[in-house]
Amino acid sequence: MAQLPQISYRRHTLTKAHSDQRHTMPPLVAVLPPWIVLDPLLDQWLREDIGRGDRSTQGIFGGSIPAGTVPHGTAQWIAKQAGVVTGLPIAARIFRRLEPTVTFTPMVSDGAICQPGQEIATLAGPLDALLSGERVALNLAMRLSGIATATRTYVAAIASYPTQFVDTRKTTPGLRLLEKYATQVGGAVNHRMGLDDAVMLKDNHIAAAGGITAAMQQVRDRIPYPLTIEIETETLAQAKEAAEQGADIIMLDNMTPEQMVTAVGMIRAVSDRIKIEASGNITLETIQAVAATGVDYISSSAPITRSPWLDLSMRIQTTAQ
Repeated sequence: MAQLPQISYRRHTLTKAHSDQRHTMPPLVAVLPPWIVLDPLLDQWLREDIGRGDRSTQGIFGGSIPAGTVPHGTAQWIAKQAGVVTGLPIAARIFRRLEPTVTFTPMVSDGAICQPGQEIATLAGPLDALLSGERVALNLAMRLSGIATATRTYVAAIASYPTQFVDTRKTTPGLRLLEKYATQVGGAVNHRMGLDDAVMLKDNHIAAAGGITAAMQQVRDRIPYPLTIEIETETLAQAKEAAEQGADIIMLDNMTPEQMVTAVGMIRAVSDRIKIEASGNITLETIQAVAATGVDYISSSAPITRSPWLDLSMRIQTTAQ
């Protein structure tokens, strides 16, 4: 795998108008949702894997061993390829949901680049908890690390532009909170977490309402005032209409870079407060040309929908009573 770039994260700013001037933003910190939200998910995934019991582990140690007498052991988590490590706090929590005495010590922080063969965490505790939690913890960390690794590549490609890279709602059901955490670790800005975060009128909403103007008028009468309104547009005429109707954010969907340049100029002429997002068929080969058009944001589902998992493994090292 090619050497991954070290990048500086940039903070999403809602109130500052886009400028051609290059500027430095304070670091963006990826924040996990609180455990009160995540614990039910982690418990559900553990129950899914363990089912009626871990037959392998229980077969080795027996189901009637008194509490506190299961042999203890230590283990290493090893990276088998280069990538952006993500999900270690979640892995630690999984093991502790099974057994509170397990110690999980990260050797790197989420967001660090690992190399093949590198030790990224150590564990110690009852062997039944280490063995029963291994697969769920590794699966999540591998999935999230793969997303963060792909995201960082996209973010690094436009690091010389003020444009910010944004994720989408194309996430795996049940994993949205964690997958969007992973894109943050990779340096992206989160788009809506759900339908209740903001108004985003897409092509089907516009068709159902009878056009952009009609859709915006109907929505304004029914939403709380703090919510922003984003309009998806596919033509220059739609972009102009959305700007004139006072959209907060305008998405340029599947437009060519040449069309985007025209749309950006047209929107800015109406108001320099409107944020502009480019989306649709964004690739590593095209993302710089899109950023050069002057858009504020570039959104893509690719880091979540197309990223491979980062290969990690766990190795039991020693056992001791």
